[in-house]
Amino acid sequence: MLRLTVVPGASRTEVVGLHGDRLKVRVAAAPEKGAANRKLLEFLAERLGLPKKAVSLSAGAQSREKVVAIQNLSPDLEARLESLLPRNP
Repeated sequence: MLRLTVVPGASRTEVVGLHGDRLKVRVAAAPEKGAANRKLLEFLAERLGLPKKAVSLSAGAQSREKVVAIQNLSPDLEARLESLLPRNP
C-alpha cells in the first residue's frame, strides 16, 4: 500500500516530495469523472515499470488523501518506489 496526497489540476504530473508520511503527487488532470485518479494510476505504473493492472486505487477516490495498492512482490520494488522521490541538488 502506498499512501499519497494528490493535487489535481497541475500543469504536469510529478512527484514533488513527502507531505507528512505521504508521498505528494501533482496530477495534470482535472478531478472530474475520475480523470485525475486514472492519470495518477497510469503515472505510477509507468514510473514503477509495472503493468497498469498492478496498480489500483484502494481508498480515497473522492479525496486528495489516497491509498494505492501495488501488486508486485519484486525484490527491487522498494528501490523503484524510492526512485519516485525527487533528488535534492
